[in-house]
Amino acid sequence: QEQLVESGGGLVQAGGSLRLSCQASGRTFSRYAMGWFRRAPGKEREFVAAISWSGASTDYADSVKGRFTISRDNAENTVYLRMNSLNPEEAAVYYCAAKGGAAGGIVLSTRYEYDDWGQGAQVTVSS
Repeated sequence: QEQLVESGGGLVQAGGSLRLSCQASGRTFSRYAMGWFRRAPGKEREFVAAISWSGASTDYADSVKGRFTISRDNAENTVYLRMNSLNPEEAAVYYCAAKGGAAGGIVLSTRYEYDDWGQGAQVTVSS
């Protein structure tokens, strides 16, 4: 099991930026594929971005391509999501997720593929 703690959420104006962090416990973080999902009120949790444990492969939802960047620092057991040009429709609780035992170049883009989830970080975007 991997304990995941998100941070960096908050309130931004439309067009602004935030960087979310997800810090994982344990020494096996470098072998975990990681992802970010978000859930807006009344909506299902949706895929945002994913990164392989090697960091070499990434995937993004079409709606965030070119604006969001997922990265990881395995030495610090942390994955990041930099979000640029945020719009009000992207206000949501953002969750990080982990899957252990994935091959180095694998990215996982669906909820069922992940084993561990953080508690979520609230991102509010004002118009």
